[in-house]
Amino acid sequence: GMDAIIAIGGENTLQIALEMHNIGVPVIGVPKSIDNSLSGTDYTFGFDTAVNVATECIDRLHTTAESHHRIIVIEVMGRYTGWIAVEAGIAGGADITLVPEFPIHIEEVCEALRARHGRGKNFSIIVVSEGARIAGHEEQEAEHQRTHRLGRVGELLADLIEKHTGYETRVSVLGNIQRGGTPTAYDRVIATRYGFKAVELVREKKFGKMVSLRDNKIKSVNIADAVRQHKTIDLELYEIVQAFSAS
Repeated sequence: GMDAIIAIGGENTLQIALEMHNIGVPVIGVPKSIDNSLSGTDYTFGFDTAVNVATECIDRLHTTAESHHRIIVIEVMGRYTGWIAVEAGIAGGADITLVPEFPIHIEEVCEALRARHGRGKNFSIIVVSEGARIAGHEEQEAEHQRTHRLGRVGELLADLIEKHTGYETRVSVLGNIQRGGTPTAYDRVIATRYGFKAVELVREKKFGKMVSLRDNKIKSVNIADAVRQHKTIDLELYEIVQAFSAS
């Protein structure tokens, strides 16, 4: 007896919404995910808030890293894509940012750290996505896939850095702290815009659609297109974090 279901969530939620649509249930999707990995939209709401939380944590840890002359590895969320790591890394001034889209080569990371030390910069901030992979440690990735548990790459990375360089290294796993708290004004605004558009789509009976943001305009796409693949990071943004790594 329902007129429609408005499904609010990320890839898993909207995949279920698509399955419901395919059997005739009237469904509209709204993209909510801190990972920002849904195709079909520039931003999911929740992402900006998570980036702000991660950036604040980076700012706070920066003080400790500099005063104690340490390497600090900060692990942020991002199972398949590195959106949080890239944007928080840029905003927080991370020295090295590592993401799932590109395998980590520990030798290159350590060489970059040695180069910084050689220039008198005796501390570094490394931001790494929880789903990032370290080349040569594929068994770790297999274990993650088997148990569906992430959250260990930061510890492994810190251990390898300390082993290869001798630099004192600490790890901070932000975890679920990124998923809660007070939403940013930007997230509140786009969530409201999404909700308004979702109700319009219900009224127009345009089911099987997901509300999306393109060039700051609210539009809609097929849910099937939105969940077909993960939206990987913007390569222009990644070039910026690569430039930081060389500085």
